[in-house]
Amino acid sequence: MENRSAIIKKWHDLILRSYPEESQGFFRKKDQFSNPVGHAIYQGLPVIYEALLEDGEGGDVCGVVDGIIRIRAVQDFSPSQAVSFLFALKAVIKEEIGGQLFEKGLFQEWVALDARIDSLALLGFDIYTQCRQKIFDIRVDQAKKRSARLLQMAGLTYEVPEYSGNLQEDEGKPTN
Repeated sequence: MENRSAIIKKWHDLILRSYPEESQGFFRKKDQFSNPVGHAIYQGLPVIYEALLEDGEGGDVCGVVDGIIRIRAVQDFSPSQAVSFLFALKAVIKEEIGGQLFEKGLFQEWVALDARIDSLALLGFDIYTQCRQKIFDIRVDQAKKRSARLLQMAGLTYEVPEYSGNLQEDEGKPTN
């Protein structure tokens, strides 16, 4: 598709606008070590764009989407905010070459690209949900460990004797 670099630049700018204004300048830095978030976005967008144009949903594009969504899930974006960067590509393409789609008879190609973007966004929702579930599981596990540790420190825990499956045998065993 024509205007590749202009589309990717506008798309990148739209994504950065989803962050607080004071963070946007920092995320424009592309250094992998000082700014892994900005780097992941900057490096990932061309991969996603090219894969969508080539009718691909292969491992590369899925991995890139996964990386960006994971970052946004940890940053406490809502599901719609986390995945919105994929839908933003539609708006950028329409703005950049919308008129040409009909003039050059590219309507069928646009419909196919639109569907591929939607499919990738659905994958993004799945990834986001899995990431948030993992974060929730980690938090629950940490809370359980903290509670158990507090109970132990307060001397409010006790060992439950092992149950062998035979109540008569277990009744005669001494408890700790």
